[in-house]
Amino acid sequence: MPLSPTRSIGVGLISAGWMGRLHSRAYRMIPLVYPELGLRPRLVHAADAAEAGRVAASDVLGYERVSSDYRAVLADPEVDVVSICAPNFLHAEMGVAAARAGKPFWIEKPVGRSAADTAAVRDAAIATGVATSIGFNYRHPPAIARARQLIADGALGSITNIRGRIFGGFHADPQTPRAWRFVRDQAGSGVLGDLMGHLVDLVHFLTGPIGSVTATTGTFITERPGLPGTPDEGRLLPVENDDYANMLIRFDDSAVAAGALGTLDASWIAVGPKAEYAIEVFGTRGSLRWDFERMGELRLAIRRPGEGVGYTRLVADDAFPEYARFQPGSGTPMGYDDLKVIEAKKFLLAATGAAAENSNVHDALASAQVLAAAEESAASGRWVDTPAVPGHTGHAR
Repeated sequence: MPLSPTRSIGVGLISAGWMGRLHSRAYRMIPLVYPELGLRPRLVHAADAAEAGRVAASDVLGYERVSSDYRAVLADPEVDVVSICAPNFLHAEMGVAAARAGKPFWIEKPVGRSAADTAAVRDAAIATGVATSIGFNYRHPPAIARARQLIADGALGSITNIRGRIFGGFHADPQTPRAWRFVRDQAGSGVLGDLMGHLVDLVHFLTGPIGSVTATTGTFITERPGLPGTPDEGRLLPVENDDYANMLIRFDDSAVAAGALGTLDASWIAVGPKAEYAIEVFGTRGSLRWDFERMGELRLAIRRPGEGVGYTRLVADDAFPEYARFQPGSGTPMGYDDLKVIEAKKFLLAATGAAAENSNVHDALASAQVLAAAEESAASGRWVDTPAVPGHTGHAR
């Protein structure tokens, strides 16, 4: 049953690490940024296996009570909604448990280490009817919302092709210890499942579902040192998953970009880029470009008869959805944290039965199935179709 939007909403948190703290801050900002909604999140119960996490949840974030076991959060009758911010390999177990407990949940991606894991969470959510929201934060920059509007309005004409890349250098140093992200039975695939999952969802959001893929993956840093303070310290251990991935894509017939083609690249060992998460959409009348490193800008080119064509730099202003909620004048930058406030708002609206604007577990499965097809293609060298996912919020015709 949807929660009442006019009463306080009890929040539960699973894992009080960096992302859990970010979720908590986002909840606290809701009454300030969206006062007219009447949403009043109350930080009720946080769980963290580490004592330092529990202390932070209580003393810094202000949760009323803390536990070491996430099941205590799900069993708490004062918890209305739950944020799941634990390491990736725990997401599927916790998502299924939250659904079975009847708690609407906001879960970070990837929802599972595989499409099968993600489907299990989807099925549990369907069975109990709980609202779900996924941490696909790159959907939420106002420039991306404006880009989606332009595509929907036909400003670019018929979409012909897209290019996307998600490059970061945070694992470029070979001396970065081999944490769980580099171990297949804990992380699943590497950059393919982690960063590429964001990019696939962004493509779905802007231009619609991907219908088939052919892919390659590679591991270029093949060994990393064991974690300090563990028995493996001082040893070189094998990296078990990919650190670069590339896909060629064809769009599904239901997509706004039906018939179009595209290329997607992901790397977390790129030397130079910091957060170069970028997408370019080309059409018969024009094109647009966006890069997270310049989150508040959109570059737009429109072909007009008798005129030269070049890119116009659009700087965020109140014509960009949500922007005026955060800044009073055009051009003032927003930040990553602001995107999570938008995401929290969309989750709470869905949980209270309002019109759903959020990404959901069906979107998580749609992305996961593209990544599974990419892994299969990388092994076989063939094009692989991706099955349709009912209930997704990709940009359909």
